Amino acid sequence: MKQPIITLLSWGLLLALAGTAQAAGDPVAGKQKNAMCIGCHGIEGYRTSYPSVYNVPRLGGQHAEYIVKALQAYKTDARNHPSMKGISATLSDQDMEDLAAYYAGSGGK
Repeated sequence: MKQPIITLLSWGLLLALAGTAQAAGDPVAGKQKNAMCIGCHGIEGYRTSYPSVYNVPRLGGQHAEYIVKALQAYKTDARNHPSMKGISATLSDQDMEDLAAYYAGSGGK
């Protein structure tokens, strides 16, 4: 009876660790590419003081997979926002991974 429980717990632990894997990108390279994002997504206070005028999501602490998928969706026109479509069009897949790794690791900033 103990063997199936140990096996089940082992698989659960492996799955949990797999879910915490780091993004494929390089956060140092992402920080260098951050200049194109910080103009809109990095304005603290303004976003909360004037939400009807300036409503953009906070990127710091987001899941890397979400950021990559969102950027890919803008690039392929699956999501529609003029500024994001223009920016994402200039990004390679590696750029997206790098930015995602940087923001996923930057907490609430």
